[in-house]
Amino acid sequence: MVFRRAPSIAAPLVALVLLGGCATVGQDRLAEKDPLEKVNRGIWAVDMAADKAILRPVAKAYRAVTPAPARRGITNAFANLTEPWSFINNALQGHGKRALRNLGRFAINSTIGIAGLFDRASKMGMPAAYEDLGQTMAVWGFNAGPYVVLPLLGPSTMRDAIGQGIGAYADPVSIGINHADVNVWYKRGYRALQIINARSELIESGGDAFLESSLDPYAAARSAFLQRRRADILNQEDSDSAAGPADEPPAAEGVPTPVGDAAATPPAGKAPPQSEAGLPGDEPATAPALPKPATQPLPESAAPLPGDAPTPSPHQ
Repeated sequence: MVFRRAPSIAAPLVALVLLGGCATVGQDRLAEKDPLEKVNRGIWAVDMAADKAILRPVAKAYRAVTPAPARRGITNAFANLTEPWSFINNALQGHGKRALRNLGRFAINSTIGIAGLFDRASKMGMPAAYEDLGQTMAVWGFNAGPYVVLPLLGPSTMRDAIGQGIGAYADPVSIGINHADVNVWYKRGYRALQIINARSELIESGGDAFLESSLDPYAAARSAFLQRRRADILNQEDSDSAAGPADEPPAAEGVPTPVGDAAATPPAGKAPPQSEAGLPGDEPATAPALPKPATQPLPESAAPLPGDAPTPSPHQ
């Protein structure tokens, strides 16, 4: 049944890539203007209330009972399941090397990485190359359309919302899960764990603190979301790799994104911190940057050099 549906999905996608192959990356000027701001703010308020009442407490409880190494392994496993969909989208964008990297990562992490619990591919010099249909549509030249806040799904654009809807049915992993001959409660449990883990990662990355420290959380979330999506479309994770693990595992298509998840993520290039404890065999994480001192530094000409004698005090 899965194979019968594949041609009906692939045919329009191939047609679109032929029509949009020469198109440039879509613009998001309309999204920045936010013509639907009044409606979006109303939905945002409802989403924030639901997150505060339900999702955030559940995510905090999950973090309290689940050790950091286990949470990291679960995050890696969910990220590994996005590789087939990333392969398809990288291929549709004409990124052959990135597409092959998706296949290699999926094969390595699914076997040596024990069902994706360990990201061995990255340690073997194969960084992630996550892609979704929204990014593919942008490369084909589709405009982002207006910025929208989806009920219980969080920040998006019209283009990304359409891509996410199609991805819910076209993603090979989603197709397999939807047609798996298992009890429906197992499927719901899988989706629930995926959402809770994603919300936990938002806490881990400092997304909550980012919103709480903003004078206008809605505007801050909108700006951060649009910046992050622009960086994703341009594949800027390759140039920002020196700043840390920029290939952040994305939320799977067709699964409700935790409220504020993508929006609350700091702008592109700011990779979320690693979990408190690493998995067995993982290399130690780099120490977080220390805050700058409150005092002003000395001018360059007045700053003492190593080995200089201390400058006498004027009162001595």
